[in-house]
Amino acid sequence: MEKKKEFDGRLLLVTTLLISICSIIYELIISSMSTYLIGDSVKQYSITIGLYMSAMGIGSYLSKKVKNDLFKKFIYVELLTGILGGFSTLILFLANIYTEIYYLIMYLLVIGIGILVGLEIPILTRIIEENNSNIRVNLANIFTFDYIGGLVGSISFPLFLFPKLGFITTALCVGTINIFVALIIILKYKNYVGNYKTAQVISICVLIAIFMCLIGGDKITKSIEGGLYRDDIIYSEQTMYQKIVITKHKDDFRLFLDGNLQFSSTDEYRYHEALVHIPFLYTPKHDRVLILGGGDGLAAREILKYDDVKEIVLVDIDPKMTELCSTNQEICKMNNNSLTNEKVKILNEDAYKYVETNQEKFDVIIIDLPDPNNETLNKLYTNVFYNYIKANLTDTGVAVTQSTSPYYAKKSFWCINKTAKTQFENVIPYHLQVPTFGEWGFNLMYNGERKMGELTVDTKYITNENISHVFSFGADEKYDLDKIEVNDMFKPCLIEYYNEEVENW
Repeated sequence: MEKKKEFDGRLLLVTTLLISICSIIYELIISSMSTYLIGDSVKQYSITIGLYMSAMGIGSYLSKKVKNDLFKKFIYVELLTGILGGFSTLILFLANIYTEIYYLIMYLLVIGIGILVGLEIPILTRIIEENNSNIRVNLANIFTFDYIGGLVGSISFPLFLFPKLGFITTALCVGTINIFVALIIILKYKNYVGNYKTAQVISICVLIAIFMCLIGGDKITKSIEGGLYRDDIIYSEQTMYQKIVITKHKDDFRLFLDGNLQFSSTDEYRYHEALVHIPFLYTPKHDRVLILGGGDGLAAREILKYDDVKEIVLVDIDPKMTELCSTNQEICKMNNNSLTNEKVKILNEDAYKYVETNQEKFDVIIIDLPDPNNETLNKLYTNVFYNYIKANLTDTGVAVTQSTSPYYAKKSFWCINKTAKTQFENVIPYHLQVPTFGEWGFNLMYNGERKMGELTVDTKYITNENISHVFSFGADEKYDLDKIEVNDMFKPCLIEYYNEEVENW
């Protein structure tokens, strides 16, 4: 009776808060990392959450077999959770680079962490129950702190931890919290922990190991990232919106966003000439031009070749991207300092929200956005989005969107084509060979009757003689539109087509 009277369980409530924060972050970080490495965010988040919750249920069930030495067993659960969770991203990166069984390793990792997390609260509840008679109040407090911790973790991960620290350092920091919890229990409740010195030594050793990894976190990250890219990484930054990586090999300078190649200096001109000059030939007026995406300034470079262009509004959500491409010497050399040109106005906004609310009209709209490999990007290829694009055009205006590959992702390409046709009278597909990308496609959109004009600016690839070839498609690049659905805002099909085709790419 004396032990129960002297027992102070308030620190255990703080412990509940901390382990709940860790739990939700492990769930989020594995989901987001699998999305980063594999794509298909709906699939990754759904499977991870489902497996994690089920594993927690298994852990809760197994907790009934823990019958004695509750403090010591709780400590070892925390240590194992900290080790497995802390090194989870490191394990997943290595699995993706060096094995063919990424999914199996990811599933086992999720199940392992989930079972350990499922053990935590039941054991903690029984510790309080055995040492404090007011179980009703303490149970209410435990679950209150558990839910608060979930909120704190779910907010801190996307707003602070991930953008500032990245995958590997975030996981190691969160794993450290679990180890600290184990040490707190040892130091505060050592009278309840039999042979606590062994657990203390193990906790300190694990903590030192994680701290060593944290100290060398940047080197570890760069070393592992090097395995994801063919060439030497000369720049890497995790922004609020994406991971920007630049690689270089001899004269080949490449930029990647979330692991996806955006351009290679050896042949990007082919892509950007097709993206810009084709639509410019279909409208006599180029006073005001809107670029959605295109934060690298390469599309703006091509547009600035036209003397009649008076204003270019470039909307790119990531200020880090436009800042980099306005200041980096290599990129500025490629884009001819287009982003600092007085005609260019940069807005770091969401492209969808911009066209939804903008009241000014444009003569040309260039949609230079990444492929629709997640739900956020998929929204920018829907019928509703193209309706906003139409509303932002003058009567003689034209728009164009990059549309993935008609060879490697033909269902995706023609889905974009069919979706655009729900809003525009004329949608003209075209394509060309970009060596680093392969066959790449675009869709030109406008209303009314038009005739294609003559090319009057200097180009490296497109000429008045070869321009007609971009409108011809081979039999293996065509697809029956009747077998493809429109990418509706409320029933998105494009992301399913795209992810299916990427698996076979």
